[in-house]
Amino acid sequence: MWLAAPALVLILALVVVPAAETLWLAFVDAGGRWAGLAHFQAVLQDPETLAPGRFPGSPPPWGSLVHNLVWVALHLPLTTGLGLALALLLQEVRGGSLLRSFVFLGMVTPLVVGGVLIRFLFDENAGVIPALFRNLGVESLARTWTAYPQLALPALILGSVWLWAGFAMVLYSAGLASIPRAYYEAALVDGAGWWSRFRHITWPSLRPVTAVVVAMTVLWELKIFDLVYTATQGGPGGASMVLALQMYFYGFRSLDPHRAAAVATLLTLCTLLIGLWFVRTAEGGERG
Repeated sequence: MWLAAPALVLILALVVVPAAETLWLAFVDAGGRWAGLAHFQAVLQDPETLAPGRFPGSPPPWGSLVHNLVWVALHLPLTTGLGLALALLLQEVRGGSLLRSFVFLGMVTPLVVGGVLIRFLFDENAGVIPALFRNLGVESLARTWTAYPQLALPALILGSVWLWAGFAMVLYSAGLASIPRAYYEAALVDGAGWWSRFRHITWPSLRPVTAVVVAMTVLWELKIFDLVYTATQGGPGGASMVLALQMYFYGFRSLDPHRAAAVATLLTLCTLLIGLWFVRTAEGGERG
């Protein structure tokens, strides 16, 4: 017990106390009086959080909440699908370990650096992406993506796929390595093709891994901050604003810790719900 005391003190000081204070700030006013859900209501009524009149018929900004949902809707399938595809392709390729290390480089790259890389990749004068579209004759996309409201959020999402796909690839590679080769040998004897082997052996065996990939990716997408702050600071005109960045602006630009705490509480609630889903999924997989 005494050996664990230093760790418990650190957890209490760095996690429990700040979390309790954040929760308290979310439900009281500046004078310390009970405010109920007033700060949550103010956050949800803020056009920077939710602009229902603009979505989906008008270009961004749609509000940070919608931007986070769009991020999940686009980034999650792209990252998961690319990670699985890379794991399958590099499974039997000579030099696959080296290629996996290159892909995983994005995962270990600091997101601040990733934000700078995205700015360069999508820059009109120096970027690879605008140059590619310029050569294809698509002039509407041959410009600095992060400077235009309709392109800033897609640029961040597409750029961050490489930064996170390595995580999915490594987990899927480990999952593929754990599948007994005897299953595939028996399937080959029965004349099963690639798709049949994938459908009946590979994919069912990878479902627990997929649950981990999905849960961790969604959590990362909900709390994304440094990449957006470095690349666009939520601009132009709030077109790439996300909840974590809005929380930062509430706290350090608007000097409104109560609204910042309300956003933090909402993000924590979403995190807990996703964690609960993951635990139930894992328990169901073990029983199955």
